[in-house]
Amino acid sequence: MAKAIITPPYLRKGATVGIVCPAGYMPAAKTLTCQQTLQSWGFQVKLGKTVGHQHFYFSGTDEERLQDLQAMMDDPTVDAILCGRGGYGTSRIIDQLNWKKFRQHPKWIIGFSDITVLHSFLFTKLRTASLHAPMANAFNDGGAHDEYVQSLRKALTGKKANYTCAVHACNKPGKATGQLVGGNLSLIAHQIGTPSDVDTKGKILFLEDVGEYLYNVDRMLLQLDRAGKLKGLAGLIIGGFTDNKDTTTPFGNTIDEIIAHRIAAYNFPVCFGFPVSHEKENVALKVGATFSLQVGKQKVMLKEL
Repeated sequence: MAKAIITPPYLRKGATVGIVCPAGYMPAAKTLTCQQTLQSWGFQVKLGKTVGHQHFYFSGTDEERLQDLQAMMDDPTVDAILCGRGGYGTSRIIDQLNWKKFRQHPKWIIGFSDITVLHSFLFTKLRTASLHAPMANAFNDGGAHDEYVQSLRKALTGKKANYTCAVHACNKPGKATGQLVGGNLSLIAHQIGTPSDVDTKGKILFLEDVGEYLYNVDRMLLQLDRAGKLKGLAGLIIGGFTDNKDTTTPFGNTIDEIIAHRIAAYNFPVCFGFPVSHEKENVALKVGATFSLQVGKQKVMLKEL
């Protein structure tokens, strides 16, 4: 039976959203539309020291990024933490974070890509829900009226998710209910054997990725399979796998074929083409919450219970 999940308080007008960059560098100017949009929703904004700060690839040294995220987690005036961007670097600081004050006063942590590390840790170690959702840079694509940005607003203010998407030729029909876990495939594979490793049995797992070689997607899925992460799944959601690369000698399969081959022996329902990705199509998903997944011949539905 699934363990109970702690749900942080939903936001009301006047709440404060802190913006940090725990991984890659992001120019401060790219957060302006996000700040304006959050303020138009009635929220206050507090910028972390890592926003606009740079240390080579990163938004600061490991210590600077650690201190900035820790400060936002410990600040009693901050009600939610929105990550500016992903990239790489969160796993370099995850084990040094002190979660004592966060446990006493949980708050929403929001992001995707490299932020998968935080989502997995929160679910596995703290049994706390978080939001796999558009980050600060995504607000530049469509502003306050973008449907994917709006999905974040709805999630933050307590509205339960109810998404549909078109059918796909590779879908495996069926119904499933379970806690939603997952995120970026490379990070899910990267975390196997670590304190952030997610127990996927009985869960609905969602996966997406960007810029990977086809053979590497195959290798990471094989790693998940060999580690038992696919065995016992309640359901599987495949999001966008974009900007894929191939080797000089072709791998010989498309992304959909690679995934379909890896899950062929399993009977759980599978949805391909769900709008969760590194592209604009990226709805807010509450990691740790219980969802129902219905993969039918006419439509696919993912509903938060």
